[in-house]
Amino acid sequence: MGFKLSNSAFNEYLISLKEKYKVYAPVTLKGKGTFSDTDSIRYSEVYSIEEMTLDKKSHFSFKELVLPITQTLFYFTEDSWIEPKIEEKEILIFLRSCDLHGIRPIDQIYLNNGYEDPYYKALREKIKFVLIGCGESFENCFCASMGTNKSFNYHMALNYKNEEVCIDIKDEDLLELFKGIDFLEEKDVSPNYVESNEISVKVPDNLDQRILNSKVWNEYSSRCIACGRCNFVCPTCTCFTMQDIFYKDNPKAGERRRVWASCHIDGFTTMAGGHEFRKDKGEKMRYKVMHKVYDFKKKFGYQMCVGCGRCEDICPEYISFSNCVNKLNEAMKEVE
Repeated sequence: MGFKLSNSAFNEYLISLKEKYKVYAPVTLKGKGTFSDTDSIRYSEVYSIEEMTLDKKSHFSFKELVLPITQTLFYFTEDSWIEPKIEEKEILIFLRSCDLHGIRPIDQIYLNNGYEDPYYKALREKIKFVLIGCGESFENCFCASMGTNKSFNYHMALNYKNEEVCIDIKDEDLLELFKGIDFLEEKDVSPNYVESNEISVKVPDNLDQRILNSKVWNEYSSRCIACGRCNFVCPTCTCFTMQDIFYKDNPKAGERRRVWASCHIDGFTTMAGGHEFRKDKGEKMRYKVMHKVYDFKKKFGYQMCVGCGRCEDICPEYISFSNCVNKLNEAMKEVE
């Protein structure tokens, strides 16, 4: 069902929602950007629509809400262990279409890949999504090329313009909590979708493993600095490492944590004996690109990259992922 509301009425609805849900949306963190005079747009718990940043692309994705940067899996002593308590409230996340598509490959890896990760599953079952309508494309976006510019599997959708809120509620629970809210009118609401981007990306139809021997990767050996920022802002990167933390007051007690990791970071592929795969930065770039547009699709049938462009936004070396993918067309001609 669709409704048109004022800001104050929507805030009343948020108060109603927060009785059952923790609500997260992109917010602008003043002075928290790369430099002291820049801001960072990141996900945080919100209490009103005025706190939300709905007219700009968030610098970080929703991913840290479903895959915490650092997650304690269990606490241990010398003779026992216990899992941490799970947050009782459910979670409501405001996100754009590209990000909503991003949850699919994460689910694929953690739930539908031959094994269900119990920690991810416990958190994932408590999450619902509110689609933020996208009226226009942002810098470096190429969602239309990846087919992620439109989503329909949301629980609620929101269009926001000129302090006017239009929502489409599909979920019965969210609709029940809407009862008693003084809306302006009931109307059909369709989320705003981006139809095209300034950037267009074409993944070669004949892309295969011959591309591994192309010279296209050589430039990234000198350009990439292996900082891993592209992986951490990406909504579909799922790699992690394990850490055992021992307490100072009792070296026999501690906790095991799952922590984000990155295929670009030095040491990620280091094995026993010091052997390491993909030491060269160009090889790491090759691995990431091929995983996003070839390996994952070959196994699961759809692209892993959702075209959000955050990797390009964040790269300190101005490496363009979309340009790299487009270069693969000429690279395939080279290896053929």
